[in-house]
Amino acid sequence: MTIGAIGFAAPWLLIALALLPILWVLLRAVPPAPVRRRFPGVALLLGLRDEDSAADRTPWWLLLLRMLALAAVIIGLAGPVLNPRDEGDAPGNRPLLIALDASWASARDDREARALLDGVLAEAGRDGRTAAMIELSAPEAPEFQAASAWRTRLTGMAPAPWAPTPETMERAGTLLPEGPFDTLWLSDGLARDGREALLSALEARGNVTIREGTAPLLTLAPPQSDGGALELTVQRLAPGGARQIDVLAHGRDPAGAPRVLATLPITLEEGAHEGTGALSLPAELRARVTRFEIAGQGHAGAVQLVGDALGRREVALIAGREDREGLELLSPLHYLSRALAPTADLLTGNLMDVLPANPDAIVLADVATLSPGEAEGLRDWAEEGGTLVRFAGPRLAASDVSRRAEDPLMPVRLRAGGRSVGGAMSWGAPKSLAPFAEDSPFAGLAIPDDVTVTSQVMAQPDPTLAERVIAQLGDGTPLVTRKRIGQGQVVLFHVTANAEWSSLPLSGLFVQMLERLAIADTDGVPAAEELAGTTWQPAEVLDGYGILRSGDTMPGVAGERLLEDDLGPDLRPGLYKGEERRIARNIMAAGAALEPAAWPARANVIGLDRAEETPLMGWLLAAALLLLSVDILASLGLSGRLLPARAAAVVAALLMLPDPGTAQDRVPAALADEVTLAYVLTGDAPLDDLSEAGLEGLGQTLFFRTTVEPAAPQGVDLETDELAFFPLLYWPISPAQAIPSDAAYAKLNAYLRSGGMILFDTRDADVAGFGASSPNGAMLQRLAQPLDIPPLEPVPNDHVLTRGFYLLQDFPGRYSGRPVWVEAAPEDAEAAPGMPFRNLNDGVTPVVIGGNDWAAAWAIDANGNAQLPVGRGYAGERQREMAYRFGVNLVMHVLTGNYKSDQVHVPALLDRLGQ
Repeated sequence: MTIGAIGFAAPWLLIALALLPILWVLLRAVPPAPVRRRFPGVALLLGLRDEDSAADRTPWWLLLLRMLALAAVIIGLAGPVLNPRDEGDAPGNRPLLIALDASWASARDDREARALLDGVLAEAGRDGRTAAMIELSAPEAPEFQAASAWRTRLTGMAPAPWAPTPETMERAGTLLPEGPFDTLWLSDGLARDGREALLSALEARGNVTIREGTAPLLTLAPPQSDGGALELTVQRLAPGGARQIDVLAHGRDPAGAPRVLATLPITLEEGAHEGTGALSLPAELRARVTRFEIAGQGHAGAVQLVGDALGRREVALIAGREDREGLELLSPLHYLSRALAPTADLLTGNLMDVLPANPDAIVLADVATLSPGEAEGLRDWAEEGGTLVRFAGPRLAASDVSRRAEDPLMPVRLRAGGRSVGGAMSWGAPKSLAPFAEDSPFAGLAIPDDVTVTSQVMAQPDPTLAERVIAQLGDGTPLVTRKRIGQGQVVLFHVTANAEWSSLPLSGLFVQMLERLAIADTDGVPAAEELAGTTWQPAEVLDGYGILRSGDTMPGVAGERLLEDDLGPDLRPGLYKGEERRIARNIMAAGAALEPAAWPARANVIGLDRAEETPLMGWLLAAALLLLSVDILASLGLSGRLLPARAAAVVAALLMLPDPGTAQDRVPAALADEVTLAYVLTGDAPLDDLSEAGLEGLGQTLFFRTTVEPAAPQGVDLETDELAFFPLLYWPISPAQAIPSDAAYAKLNAYLRSGGMILFDTRDADVAGFGASSPNGAMLQRLAQPLDIPPLEPVPNDHVLTRGFYLLQDFPGRYSGRPVWVEAAPEDAEAAPGMPFRNLNDGVTPVVIGGNDWAAAWAIDANGNAQLPVGRGYAGERQREMAYRFGVNLVMHVLTGNYKSDQVHVPALLDRLGQ
C-alpha cells in the first residue's frame, strides 16, 4: 500500500493506530481521581516533605509523548518505505509482464535496468502480484510466478549480442498469455520493425509503461581504407553537445601479450550524429590489430573485429631473370624484398609452385611470356581476389606481349620498344612524377624531388587508358596502370623493379606505393556467393557487453548465412575461421545507421531513473526509543526522584551509545591484537562502502572456513593512518581519486618493504582487457609509478596463490578473464626432483594487480546476502565462490608466506629419516 511518497510492506499493522484514541481515554481515566476527606490528624503532618510524590492524573503532554512513541512503533513495524519503487501507472492486483528488448544496445543501461527491475519486482511482491518476463531478442512463452522468484534470477540476466527482429517481435505477440495483465517494457531506444503490432497486443491486455535509458549510445562503423590510413567513424543515437571519443586499437605486441596498440581521438561536433578520424599505423603494427573499440562503452556495438582484413599478407616474388651473380643491387627482386619484408610474408619459387599457396599478391618482375598453364592459373587466382603486380624491363619491352591485343593479364596494350629519356643516347632530361590524382590508391603520398625516370614501356592510346592510369609522369605518360579482373586486379609499373630505368626503387615512395597496393587495397571481405558450400567455425564470439568469449563449443555456420543472415542465437557476432582465413561478423555493418525509437503519442514513455528507496523502519523505531527515554526522564521528574547526578548519568549513557560511523576507528593497541583487513579510502563514498562490505564478506568467509578470525575491516587514510597494523591493504582504483603525497608514498614503500601486501584492483575487466586501456588502468600507472614495486609476471601455475588453501586455476571476481600479476619468481628458482613446483623460499609478493573487481564479488549486506550480481545463474554463483576462494588463498599467502613451497624439501627429509 502506498500513501503519498511512503509505501508500507505490512499495511495491516496500521489498523493498530485506531486504538490510540481509546488508549488515550483509558490512560486519562485510570487511575480515578482520589476522594477528598477531612482528617484532623493531618495537622500533625504539616511542614513535613514527602520526597516521593505522585500526580493525581497523568499530564496530557506526557500522554501525548507516549502516544507518539507507540505510534512510531506501530508505523515502524508496518515497514514504511520512502519513495517506494511502485509502478504508479500500473495500479491494481493484475499480473505484471516485463518485456525486455535484451539487445546489445541494452547493455549501456544494464546496471540501471537491474536496479529498476529489482524495485518493480519488490513492489509487486508487496502487493501480492505475480510477474513474468519475456525477452524479445529470443522470446519464450512467459510464465507468471511469484515476483520474489524472478528477483532471484536477475543476477543471471544479460543482454544478447543481437537485436530483436520483426520475426521475433511477431513470435512474442503469439506467445502472450490470455487474460488481463499490465506490462513494463524496457526498450533499448532503437527503432525496430514490428514493434507497433506488439505494442497494440499488449495494450489490449492492460496498461503498458515503456522505460528507456538516457545514457548516450555510441557505435563504431567498420574501418574503411583511405589510402594508407584507416578511417574510423563513430555514430551516436541522439545529437548532443561536442565531445571527444577515444577509439582503441587492440592487438598483440611482439612478445604476444595483448596491448592497446594505438588510440585515436575522434571529436563529435555539437549536434552531429557521427564523427570520423583517420588512423595511420606502420604496416607491421597495423597487421597486429585484432579489434577496434570505443573506450568506456561496454556493449557489442562499440566493437569492430577485423579478422584477417588487416593481417600480414603473403606476397610471392617471381623474377624473369636471375643471371647476375654477385650483383645483388641489380637483382630484380632485391628492392622488392627489402620493401615488402617488414609488412608481408614473402614467398619465392616457380609460379606454378606458389599458386597453390594462394598468396594475397604476386609480383612478376620483368616476366614477359607465360605458358598457357601459368596464364590460366594466374587468371583464375586473380579473379578470386588476388592482386597481380607486374614490373617492366628489357624482356617485356622486347616481347610481343599485349601488342596487337590486350593481354588478359596486362592492364593496357603496349607499344613496341619502349622509351628512353635522359640517357647518354637521348636528347631529353629524366622525367619526374606528376602529383597523384585524388582517386588514385597513391593519393596523398609525397613525391621526392630526386625520383626520376630514364626509361619506360609506353602504353598504346586507348579509350580506356585514362581510367586505368593511377600514376603518371610530368609529361602525362603513364607510369602505373591498373585494371580489375573479377574480384582481383592487375597492376603494371612501366619501369623496372630495380634502379636501371628509374630511381623510384631507391626512395621511400617505392615502399609506400607497394604497401598500398598489397595491403590497403584489400578489404578482406569476400562476396557472399564465394562462401556458398563452405562451413565456418566460430573461433571467438562477442557477448552483449562486447567481451570476446570462446566459440569452440558452438556449431559451425554455413557460408551462405555468415554475411547475409540476421544475427541471432545461432549466428553471433565474432570471428569465424575457415580453412585458410578468418572472417569477422560485427554488430554494425558498413552503411548501418542508428535510428531512435518512434513511439506512438499514446504510449507512456519514461526514463529509467527513479527516486532512491529509503526504508524508514529503523528511523521510526529509533524515534520511539528516544521518546520513551524522554518519557522515563519526565516520569522521574514528576515523581521527584530525578536527581541531578542521575540525570547526568542517563544523558551520559545515551551519549555513549556506539556510533556506527566511527565503529571502525579503533585504537592501535586493539589493531595489534587482531588480524585486520584494510582498504584505501578513495574519497568516493559508494566505492569505499563497497570496499568495506567486500572485506566484511571475505572476513566472514575466513571466519567460517579457516582459523583466521579477522576483525571488522577498516578504511585507511594514506596521509594520516599507520599502515603497519594491516597485513593486507585493498586498493580499489578510481579515476577521480587524489594522488598521495610524497610522505604517503614513503609510508607505502616502507609498508611494502616490511612485508605488507597491496591488492590493486582496477575493477575494469568488463570494459578493458588489459594494460592502461581504461581510465582506471591509466590511473593505476600514475599511482604505482612512485612505489618500489619489483618486476611482475602473470601468476604462474606453481605459485602459492594457486594452492595456499584451495586449488585454483584462475582468480575471478565480479568479472573474470583478466590476468593477475604478482612478483616475478627468481630466475634460478627450480623444481626439486619429483615435485610439481619450484622452491620460492618464504617471500611474499608485495603487490597483486588485477581488474576483476573482487570487492564487488565479496560484498555482503547487513543480512549477509550478496550485494551485487555476479555472472549468470548457477555459473555466476560458482564464480562468486571462486572469488571467495581466491580471497582465502590471498590472506593465507599474506599470513603464512610461501610455506607450501617448503614441501620441495620432503624428498630430502624422507631420505634423511630413512638413514
